[in-house]
Amino acid sequence: MRTVSTTRSTLPAKAKAGLAPSLSRSSRRLLLPLLLSFGLASLVLPCHAQDPTAAKVADQSEQLPTVLRSVRINQRLNAQLPLSARFVDDRGQSVTLGQYFNGKLPAILTTVYYNCPMLCPEEMDGLTSALEMVHLTPGKDFQVVVISFDPTETPRLAAEKKALYLRRYGRPGTADGWHYLTGSQSSVDAVTHAIGFGYVRVPGPDGKMNQYAHASAIEVVTPQGRVAQYFLGVEFPPQALVDSLRAASGGKIGIGVPNILTYCYRYNPEIDKRSLMVVRAVQIGGIVTVASLGGFLFIMFRRDIQLAHQQDLQPGSEGPGGMDKG
Repeated sequence: MRTVSTTRSTLPAKAKAGLAPSLSRSSRRLLLPLLLSFGLASLVLPCHAQDPTAAKVADQSEQLPTVLRSVRINQRLNAQLPLSARFVDDRGQSVTLGQYFNGKLPAILTTVYYNCPMLCPEEMDGLTSALEMVHLTPGKDFQVVVISFDPTETPRLAAEKKALYLRRYGRPGTADGWHYLTGSQSSVDAVTHAIGFGYVRVPGPDGKMNQYAHASAIEVVTPQGRVAQYFLGVEFPPQALVDSLRAASGGKIGIGVPNILTYCYRYNPEIDKRSLMVVRAVQIGGIVTVASLGGFLFIMFRRDIQLAHQQDLQPGSEGPGGMDKG
């Protein structure tokens, strides 16, 4: 054991010798995960988050990319869903939306498109994971209604997606509580207008108009088909979902939530340079963050080495074998 004795010290020599190394070790334990998370989050950017409140201020100098200007979620609490809108369910049967809002059970409603390459699977994974953690049962305590806003998608595709997420959910006996719907453009428009969901068709990498720019959200709906609560993003707090479902079952309408939107788009047909600049700015910011944290770690390591060297040279330091020099 090596100890350092100094004059004018109010700490035990052993404690003082171990002070700087322990601080640096704790710093490294805190900084290394932070370094990785900042670097990965900044450099990998498949989707984009935008707070409209902040965006309103930023609009003075920078506008949203053109492709995203119609992509929005206007929270229309207490709005009535179009219960007469007709769809086709995952079994190929013609249904009306009102069949799932007959005054008995609340529901979780979400609008996606089943061939989405990025955001919709994340949203459905997040919803499925959240529901795995609650004790409420689909079909018994609430309904799950998933509507494709792409009118070209088929009931067969809806059935495939339902089977996929039922396997992930791990409770096959709840199949009657999950409803995957497809429908005409007019039926889709009626629902998306009611819930304030905006989206834009865009071309994919092959140039075909088969993808969409859109945001991510789910809605909790009362048994009578009125929008009671919004959850934005791709991760949903299980307890908050339970609380909202219970409130909605009694017809209670919640309050609006901060409009922090997660956008998903892959290709900008107008090659909007400003959208590319946003991505590049975030990537450059990530590189700067990684470099800054890396530099800080380097300085801390170097300081530790210098401090240890100075302690070795101080009078009263122990030599080999733990014996005092002298």
